[in-house]
Amino acid sequence: MRRCSLITTIVKLVKEVVEPVVQEPYELVDIEYGKMGSDHVLSIFVDKPGGITVNDTAELTDIISPLLDTIKPDPFPEQYFLEVTSPGLERPLKTKEQLAAAVGEYIHVSLYQALDKSKVFEGTLLSFEEDHLTMEYMDKTRKKVVQIPYQLVSKARLAVKF
Repeated sequence: MRRCSLITTIVKLVKEVVEPVVQEPYELVDIEYGKMGSDHVLSIFVDKPGGITVNDTAELTDIISPLLDTIKPDPFPEQYFLEVTSPGLERPLKTKEQLAAAVGEYIHVSLYQALDKSKVFEGTLLSFEEDHLTMEYMDKTRKKVVQIPYQLVSKARLAVKF
């Protein structure tokens, strides 16, 4: 099995097991599996209104860790570290629901192909309706508004404005 499809399979299996147990007030934001240095790491990103605490991550780790051992056959090719963590200030926006919830926020968007001669936009998400993002951004010293079809978005995340 190719490495990329192995990682995709692991993430999919973990999501199937973890998603039902990460319940309100928590939100499952993302799952990543890969190498960090010489170690394999399974990162499960969770959030909640007001932010996640160390006690929250410890509690969720105690719930999630035994569930991962129930996946048969074991999809992990090697030992790994489980990391239940916050997505941070620049949390990814991977679903339409997450984008809709980010209206009014300052975001960073990367595109598959250029729009208005740019593949990257950073600005305020004004709306997300009918599969289009409307963003206000600065082009040098002028404020501009751009409409981005959702299918052109390769990555989106919250951004910190400096």
